[in-house]
Amino acid sequence: MSKKRFIAGATCPACQSADTLRWWQEHHVEVVECVSCGHSDRRSPVASDTSTSEPTEQDAQVIGIFKPQ
Repeated sequence: MSKKRFIAGATCPACQSADTLRWWQEHHVEVVECVSCGHSDRRSPVASDTSTSEPTEQDAQVIGIFKPQ
């Protein structure tokens, strides 16, 4: 089983409680569950429109270069 992680700032669509949703993956299916009311949602990860796994120029944004002295 993968690690369950809370989604910061998220609001449950059923009970409207804030910061109660947790997310994990189960057999390549994303699961979101509210720990307050038990509401859950399962969905398959969205496949990207491009068939290549190469990074695009838009994905490669350099923030800075670290040069140890």
